[in-house]
Amino acid sequence: MTTAVANLTSHKLVPSGNELWLRCSGCSASIGPISDRDDGLPSARIECHCCGMVTNKTTGVWRMLSPREHAQFAKFMRDYEEIRFAEGRGSKHPAFYLALPFADLTSNFTDQWRIRGRSYRFLERHLLPQLHERHGDSFRALDIGAGNGWLSYRLALAGHRPVAVDLCSNALDGLEAASHYASVLPEFFPRVEAQMNHLPFEDGQFDVAIYNASFHYSTNYERTVSEALRCLRPGGTILIVDSPTYEHARSGEAMRLERREAFEAKFGTRSDSLPTGDFLTSGMMENLSGLGVRWKRHLAWYGTRWWLRPWIARLKHRRMPSQFYLYEGRTEST
Repeated sequence: MTTAVANLTSHKLVPSGNELWLRCSGCSASIGPISDRDDGLPSARIECHCCGMVTNKTTGVWRMLSPREHAQFAKFMRDYEEIRFAEGRGSKHPAFYLALPFADLTSNFTDQWRIRGRSYRFLERHLLPQLHERHGDSFRALDIGAGNGWLSYRLALAGHRPVAVDLCSNALDGLEAASHYASVLPEFFPRVEAQMNHLPFEDGQFDVAIYNASFHYSTNYERTVSEALRCLRPGGTILIVDSPTYEHARSGEAMRLERREAFEAKFGTRSDSLPTGDFLTSGMMENLSGLGVRWKRHLAWYGTRWWLRPWIARLKHRRMPSQFYLYEGRTEST
């Protein structure tokens, strides 16, 4: 296939219509618009008029990490991808991705995908109708920590305009894997390789920001939420889905230690090169309210076995297990 290369240069304009305006990852200057639907070009480039940094689109993904960010996250991403590959994440078959989150056709992580599927069903039935009322039937959504893009796929099927963002861009478990959705969607969504604390978008372009099983990878929760708020329009919504929550921080700290010891024993790395948050507590969420967000906590039904986990832990004198709440954060309209 012939690779089409688009040279995009523009001065700063007010974002409107189907344009999605990007910021330079190096100096944060406005670098021009792309469509909020994927243009189908596997390759393109944008040059920053301010600092000269070139942003490339390769294999359908906009590569928007600066050289400094590449160095900062290199060890973390190397460990993360090696562990995920060793665990058997992803698949070579498109049917695997199209079935998510309701079935794991590899049967490698059936329990995890069962939770993801029930969380999404709750989101679909109870929260999306409210989002339609608040933001319209075709709202623009930032899917932050999108992984293989299954949530963006589901949102696009429902008629919304997602933009998938992640540090991970490989073809099995990252943004490149989302290519499997392109042939079944009337309009494909853009994919952007970037970090959640430095989103490469101009202010006020999104209605909803969603962290789907990804918020706990943040290295600074307040900064992460502040960055999402910058990208949202007034009255925007933040959703935090499937990040582990504990009643007491000590249970989360114990989980973190157990996981790192297990990774070291199995994979030869503790996967702790970045100080990620790893879990939430009610106190942490209260602190985030100080940023001007009113949080509401929802709980999906994950089955009787899941409901019994805290009771079993008490009987066996084990640390408390996590809960997976759906946090809905509403911002002020003005």
